Amino acid sequence: MKSLVKPAHLNKGDLIATISPCNGWAGDANVRWKYDLGVSRLEALGLRVVAAPNSMRGSKYLSKNPKDRAEDIMWAFENKEVRAIIANIGGNDSLKVIPYIDPKAIRDNPKIFIGYSDVMYLHFLCYHCGLSTFYGDNLLTTIADQAGWHEYGKNWFVKTLFDPAPIGMIEAAKEWAFESSDLYDPKKIREFIPNEGYEIIQGSGCVSGRLIGGHTGIMDLEGTDIEPDPEDYDGALLFVEDIPEFFDEEGVRTYFEYLGQKGILQRINGIVIGKTIDNNAFSNRAELIRQIVAKYSREIPILYGLNFGHSAPICIMPYGARAEIDCDNKTFSIKESGVI
Repeated sequence: MKSLVKPAHLNKGDLIATISPCNGWAGDANVRWKYDLGVSRLEALGLRVVAAPNSMRGSKYLSKNPKDRAEDIMWAFENKEVRAIIANIGGNDSLKVIPYIDPKAIRDNPKIFIGYSDVMYLHFLCYHCGLSTFYGDNLLTTIADQAGWHEYGKNWFVKTLFDPAPIGMIEAAKEWAFESSDLYDPKKIREFIPNEGYEIIQGSGCVSGRLIGGHTGIMDLEGTDIEPDPEDYDGALLFVEDIPEFFDEEGVRTYFEYLGQKGILQRINGIVIGKTIDNNAFSNRAELIRQIVAKYSREIPILYGLNFGHSAPICIMPYGARAEIDCDNKTFSIKESGVI
């Protein structure tokens, strides 16, 4: 895996830019209340918040103007006052933005960039530019949740982005929610249920590696300029999660067969899988994963049930940070800092 530059940590008083690189819902009149709620929660941490110039022009406009979304990303990286950048929400077409982005804007201005879901493609652009970024909170879906910014998620946001010390053991959240955060109804509170913790799909002992991954849409990077090189997976820990549409049994089969056919399963040291958001048992999918991995590779450790990605609450995965799976104790730790 290539060496990545870590961004500087946040301090109270720092300026964070909000961008809409995927979907422009944050600027829609019936969603603006939720954006304002998320901003207020960042301000409560002592941060100042600025919206990128085009980011609040609404979903209809931004869907037709990927170049404007790209200009916001470059503006946020090049603005010397901005210390961090957060995506408002994911979507399904951030790949359209990438051709309009000058990688020099990222390479010359390393700083915190955080988001998940469709934001993943921008993480791989940053990875290609040599910057370590963060598969974590989107403003609308986690920070601006109607039930409040969950303490588990808020604590990991602060620990990961404000603290240059090693991140440490990521314990399972005591509760979780599998339904999506509602964008339109301020009174819609999603239900949190007890969390059963982590599950070892296979493996024993401890294994470590540098983090790389996202959702199953990594397959869509094949043949693009930002597709990771095979060597980027050498000795890595692959993290993966997705929505049920792409992470049912057929989706799992397609994704893990892809990993085997590309030679990725043969290179990585282990896999961590985020909680699925359909609240169904993972046993059938786990057995399928074991069968496919056995066909292509040795018995690499695989841990299921981490709180990141589309479920709630979430921790944060820093690209390139060294992490560890301890199968015997069913633990996951990030052994170094995400920031300097």
